[in-house]
Amino acid sequence: MSDTVSDTPTLHEVGDLSARILSAVEKAVVGKRESLELVLAGLLSGGHVLMEDFPGLGKTLAARSFAQALGIDFARAQFTPDLLPSDLTGAFIYDQRSHEFVFRRGPLFTQLLLADEINRTPPKTQAALLEAMQEGQITVEGETFHLERPFHVLATANPVEYEGTYPLPEAQLDRFLIRVSFGYPGAADEWEVLRRRIDRRQEAQTVPVVTDAEGFVAMQRAVETVTVDESVGRYCVRLAAATRSHASLVMGASPRGSLALMLVSRAYAVIRGRDYVTPEDVKAVAHAALDHRVTVRPELWINDVTAESVVSQVLSSVPTPSPTEGERRTGFEGP
Repeated sequence: MSDTVSDTPTLHEVGDLSARILSAVEKAVVGKRESLELVLAGLLSGGHVLMEDFPGLGKTLAARSFAQALGIDFARAQFTPDLLPSDLTGAFIYDQRSHEFVFRRGPLFTQLLLADEINRTPPKTQAALLEAMQEGQITVEGETFHLERPFHVLATANPVEYEGTYPLPEAQLDRFLIRVSFGYPGAADEWEVLRRRIDRRQEAQTVPVVTDAEGFVAMQRAVETVTVDESVGRYCVRLAAATRSHASLVMGASPRGSLALMLVSRAYAVIRGRDYVTPEDVKAVAHAALDHRVTVRPELWINDVTAESVVSQVLSSVPTPSPTEGERRTGFEGP
């Protein structure tokens, strides 16, 4: 049975629910705790998440499992080169019985959408998705339809097999709050995947329901109350600004990058059991928030310079703010 939270919960309650959500998802996704924490932090921050990794590493399973644990509606759209915008948004269909055009909703009218292999569909269809992500609405034949909260997109992209794909331009990548990779599992975790499949005796997996749509939105409201010291906020600004002057980059992170650092680190702090943000929280989410927002000079590929390596340099070069009195606290404070 789900736990419905009608009013804004305390941050302690959000931390407890977050732990239970992660534990539920881990019943299906094995050995990816850090990546799952980042995905949940992105969702709690009200954003959309791009999961970029090789096929078969649990991206689709993670999206479906989060939808089950959060108790929200789930839809999947398989992006292909012939996918039309109307295949996502829906379209007006002529009803012969009423002799009127009626709107038939597409998969965008959901609460959690898995946009599978988003880089395999043309830019016009990508743009239809990105309007929904950014504006919380879609436009069909001049008529606007508003999407109800919660609405989140978990998109997947394959970093190989570029032939026949339409890579997202930097401006569109910037719309994703974070980008997360899962990586290959260790030998012990991979055997655990096999063992669970043997014990399950079926392919389908289900995870426990922890909350519902109303409770999830209440959790998001609570995250807005997390304390962010000015020194930590300015640290986010300095990190983003440092990417703009880095010699290895053509383009650094926009102010949306520093905002993403602050937003995701708030949710990450709650997941880690605090009601305030520390510089370590910012560092923990920095790669997820910044790597996809910077562009490396193309001539540097031969030197193995990557966005990840540049962000690592920035993290090591920008001074970390000293702890404030508030940051010396441990655990949650009372309301």
